[in-house]
Amino acid sequence: MTLLKRLFGNGQPDPKIKLVPLYNQIVAKAREPHWYIEGQVPDSLDGRFDMVATILSLVLLRLEESEAHALDMARLTEVFVDDMDGQLREVGIGDMIVGKHIGQIMSAVGGRLGALRNAMGDPDALDDALVRNLYRGVAPSAEALAHTRKGLLDVERALAALLPNNLVEGDAKW
Repeated sequence: MTLLKRLFGNGQPDPKIKLVPLYNQIVAKAREPHWYIEGQVPDSLDGRFDMVATILSLVLLRLEESEAHALDMARLTEVFVDDMDGQLREVGIGDMIVGKHIGQIMSAVGGRLGALRNAMGDPDALDDALVRNLYRGVAPSAEALAHTRKGLLDVERALAALLPNNLVEGDAKW
C-alpha cells in the first residue's frame, strides 16, 4: 500500500494549493506599473523578479510574526519556487542547472528578508537595502527611490493591518 500511495498520492489535495491565491496577489502587486514607471525599477526579467521577491519578503515577514503560520510560510515559499522553476524552464534553462538557479533565487529571497527585517523602521537603511536588492546597486533618482520606499511602506502597513489568517486566505485587500 505504501508504494501505491507514493505513486498515486494519498487522495488529499496538495496543501500548498491554498496559498496560490495569496501568491497570485503578491505577483499582481509586484506587477503594478507604478513600480516600473515612477519607481524606476528595471522593467526586465531581473527587475520583475526583484519586485516579486521583495513583495514576497514583506508577506513572509508579516506571517513570521505568528508562529501558527510557519507552515504557511514554508508552503508559500514552495509555491514561489514552483513558479520560479516554471519561469526558468520557460526561458530555456535546462533541467541540469535549474536546481542551481533555484538555490540562487532562494538565497536572494533570504537576503531580502534579512535586509528588510533590519531596515523597515529606518528610512536611510531601507533606501540602502532597496538600492542593493531592488535596483542591484544602481541608485535611481531620489524621486523614484522615495516612490518605491513609500509604496513598500504602504504595503507593509496594509499587511500589518491584516490578521495572518485573513492574509493566507488570499482574498484580503492590501
